[in-house]
Amino acid sequence: MLLALSCATTFCAHAASTNDALLNPLFQDSAVLQRGHANPIWGHATPGTAVTLTLADKRVSSRADTHGHWEASLPPLPAGGPYTLTVSTQDGATQTIHDILIGDVYLCSGQSNMVLPVRRTLDVDSEIANASNDRIRVLSVDNVSSATPLDSIPANDHWLKTTPANVPQFSATCYYFARELQKTVDVPMGLIVSAWNGSRIEPWLSAQALRSVGGYDDSLNLLERYATDRTQADALWDHQWKTWWLSRPGVTADNAPWNPAHISSKGWLPAPIDRGPWQHWGVPSLASFTGMLWYRTTLTLTKQQAEHGVALSLGIANEIDETWINGHWIGTAYGGVARVYAVPPGVLHEGDNLITVNVLNTYRDGGVYGPADQRTLRLSDGSTVPLGNWQYRVVPSAFGSPPRVPWQSTSGLTTLYNGMIAPLGHYGMRGALWYQGESNTGDPGNYRALLEALRSELRTRFGADLPMLIVQLSSYGPSPTHPGESGWADVREAQREVAAEDAHSGLAVTVDIGERYDIHPANKQEVGRRLARAARHVVYGEALPPSGPVPAKAKHDGDTVTLAFKDVTGQLVAYSGDHPIGFELCGATQGSCHYAQADIHSDQIVLHAPSANTVTRVRYCWADSPICTLYDNAGLPAGPFEFSLSSTHSHS
Repeated sequence: MLLALSCATTFCAHAASTNDALLNPLFQDSAVLQRGHANPIWGHATPGTAVTLTLADKRVSSRADTHGHWEASLPPLPAGGPYTLTVSTQDGATQTIHDILIGDVYLCSGQSNMVLPVRRTLDVDSEIANASNDRIRVLSVDNVSSATPLDSIPANDHWLKTTPANVPQFSATCYYFARELQKTVDVPMGLIVSAWNGSRIEPWLSAQALRSVGGYDDSLNLLERYATDRTQADALWDHQWKTWWLSRPGVTADNAPWNPAHISSKGWLPAPIDRGPWQHWGVPSLASFTGMLWYRTTLTLTKQQAEHGVALSLGIANEIDETWINGHWIGTAYGGVARVYAVPPGVLHEGDNLITVNVLNTYRDGGVYGPADQRTLRLSDGSTVPLGNWQYRVVPSAFGSPPRVPWQSTSGLTTLYNGMIAPLGHYGMRGALWYQGESNTGDPGNYRALLEALRSELRTRFGADLPMLIVQLSSYGPSPTHPGESGWADVREAQREVAAEDAHSGLAVTVDIGERYDIHPANKQEVGRRLARAARHVVYGEALPPSGPVPAKAKHDGDTVTLAFKDVTGQLVAYSGDHPIGFELCGATQGSCHYAQADIHSDQIVLHAPSANTVTRVRYCWADSPICTLYDNAGLPAGPFEFSLSSTHSHS
């Protein structure tokens, strides 16, 4: 069969890849292609030349456009293989890749709990020793951040088979999902893992998707400027950050910490940087503090030193820093890595020079730290001037979160979409797994809209009804002793609502398998099992409850509130007690929630409330690290939720 096709996608319109191979790097030995629908295949050849592909007795053709890009579509094939794919051109170029399987392909994306490798999970010795499955293959995309969309993944990223040598580095969540799913869906599984530790959701969305959500235009415009003129973008970013700070209560340009003309001692304390992160200083108020600190020091220089200072080294700054010398912004970076910033000419001067660093930390080990010899001013002759006598000042939490520089990798905008999703083109996919949200718990208000936009984005790229399976956040941190607000609970609720509103989305509840002292729970085998169960319902149409009991409706009944659940296997049960715990009854205002005694009646929960007529909401397991004891006879937990009594819900 001969099909004449041309390169007509947005993906093909990008600049040519520097890879000399005919095929895009996604297509290589041991790859898995999606069964049951046409698979786009693309690459690069001499502009204008005809290209022919053959696979499993199918033959298709294309022609390279004026940029050298070509794309063809292989007709649908059933699960099977191995096959050989051959590409040849009319000018004599040929490339052959071997051992191609046809099966189901899943994208696995998110942050560190998706990245977490098999070697860090439970029963790891047995898992590695018994890992021998030629029909589960993994392509792990290297971490690449970009201000503009890229065409290709790194050429050294390879499809790997499941072997004891390869499996320790596989994404545990993704691998255990495929292994469990294969018990009921007996086809080859291809897993494309595109995930990055610590990443927020915003960098995984395209600029177009973020503009559709709203509120990101200024930062996206700045990112566009960064792609063409970094010096001007730096100046604009400095202005944007300073404008945010100067809009805080009681702040003026005169008392701004970076202002060398106004160095006041008020509120500044000695910073014992040699003790490490600020949580280790022995200051009670900082022992568990996450937020922002200002650091500053004064560096006295001779005229010659000022003229020859070329780089400022700070040591480690975790997590996000903004750094100024004499009020001139010189750099920002993300993550617990050493900072070394070039010092522009004319910034330093003879005498005292003010160095100011603002550090935002959202997860342990915050601040500026590391060996003292890493904090220096480097001169052009290679000698250094040490930085000492640091001071600090705590930023009130009421100041809120600052803007984030849009070109940073894991906390910017579009940077990971550009570097790690766009290069996947329109690769044939059966579904997508998403395990992310921990990095958005500090400001969760927009998470639902962003997650909906991400789902739409993936469907635009990989198929209109692409199933999306969401891992609801596990628990982490101290368990609650009274009702309160929780950014973790807010993100979980957004995840629940996004999954519930769409027939092609599913939720894996994991709140009961978290670890209060470890943000990376090791029981990824159970995460994989629950994702596979959700897939069996959402992706493959099995008639089974996909994720355990979910609330269906609620009503007042005298001095009680009754919650009816659906998707219950057997009946509701409470673990380790006669009554399930974690239920709250709330009024309309924040701070009005109180714990309620709960009784089980088959698939219903009856909550007792002396003032039930004032109750407008029911919450369950609403905390960073709640203790949840409501399950069904299948051993599946009821997940956290907030439910309004003013309406009836029947999500599926």
